[in-house]
Amino acid sequence: MHKRPGVVAVIGGGPAGLMAAQRLAEAGLAVQVFEAQATVGRKFLVAGHGGFNLSNAEDLARFASRYGAEETRFRSLLSHFSPADLRAWAAELGIETFVGTSGRIFPVAAHKPADLLRAWLGRLRELGVEIHTRHRWLGFAGAGLRLREEASGREFTSEPAATVLALGGASWAKTGSDGAWVPLLQEIGVPVVPFAPANCGAEVVWSDFFKEKVGRAPLKNISLRVNSGPAVRGEIMLTDYGLEGTPVYALTPQVREALGHGGPATLFLNLKPDLAPSALRAKLQQRRSGASLPDFLRKALGLTPPVPTLLRELVPQVATAPPEELAALLTALPLPVAGLRPLDEAISTAGGIALAAVDEHLMLRQRPGTFVAGEMLDWEAPTGGYLLQGCFSTGAWAAQGVLQHLR
Repeated sequence: MHKRPGVVAVIGGGPAGLMAAQRLAEAGLAVQVFEAQATVGRKFLVAGHGGFNLSNAEDLARFASRYGAEETRFRSLLSHFSPADLRAWAAELGIETFVGTSGRIFPVAAHKPADLLRAWLGRLRELGVEIHTRHRWLGFAGAGLRLREEASGREFTSEPAATVLALGGASWAKTGSDGAWVPLLQEIGVPVVPFAPANCGAEVVWSDFFKEKVGRAPLKNISLRVNSGPAVRGEIMLTDYGLEGTPVYALTPQVREALGHGGPATLFLNLKPDLAPSALRAKLQQRRSGASLPDFLRKALGLTPPVPTLLRELVPQVATAPPEELAALLTALPLPVAGLRPLDEAISTAGGIALAAVDEHLMLRQRPGTFVAGEMLDWEAPTGGYLLQGCFSTGAWAAQGVLQHLR
């Protein structure tokens, strides 16, 4: 038994856990971080490969709304550690940031995810934070924690003054975010909402001809909606299994809900969202008899391949459709969704520890002195900086909760 009454244990070395560790160490506490993988921040580094946006510069009211049902809770979290606080934190590490045209906050071009993580770990060392990699959490042992040193297989227990759990969700298992902690919480009575994919691709059953002819192809400057819901602008990628892209990811909750109720989930694609319906109909009425549909779409509307192939795939008789019908298809082309991509392919996950299971300080009601941060909790948000900000903010808030608890 390692009884360290003055030590706080942080289980998990991702953004939420490391932020909690930093805040606790800055408050003068001794902190030990236990990470099962060989290095910390593995999902953080992988996520950065697709565009390293740390947060978003939109106003906090709009920002909080991105968390859906948890908007009220995230108003408090974001007020405690805001996007502006995140930028100031990065600057203190020597990582300057800027706001892109989309509102997303990025490090300047000279800085990569590894640069920020390296500077962060240097700061944690200066604060005296002990980071123990290849140490796996095995659950609780009375008032303490069960841990295993992976290299030797040695198991031991530790009894810290408080604990922060930050083990991530259940996507990208190769980074250590595998949800293996679920039964360890359930066995002490903590309710866990089943994991589901979030921010992931949608599956559409294409014909073999379509897959061979189109393969992977982008569709730019489009909008997408689910059934009669609000439209999301952006760019999508047609793939051999369906669709990827920011608008698809943003609509994952609505698609998941429709599929979960057993009903059809249909994505409606607007290929000309900037053109007024009356102007679109006027252009389509100029089509001359005998003009091929691909040539006409290209000349009149700037719609080039793979659009004609996509239209024929979904509406085989589209070439003979009258202008009114064609206009309806170009602004609301129905894409029947057969399912979502597998959980491990998702950028993030919905589900996790039910937020009713933690108090306002993110402390487990079932286990006083144990706090939870990051994707272990049941919240979700779209890409665009909201996921990382949520992890940082919950980590900072959990640290504040620990400090109040220990006082």
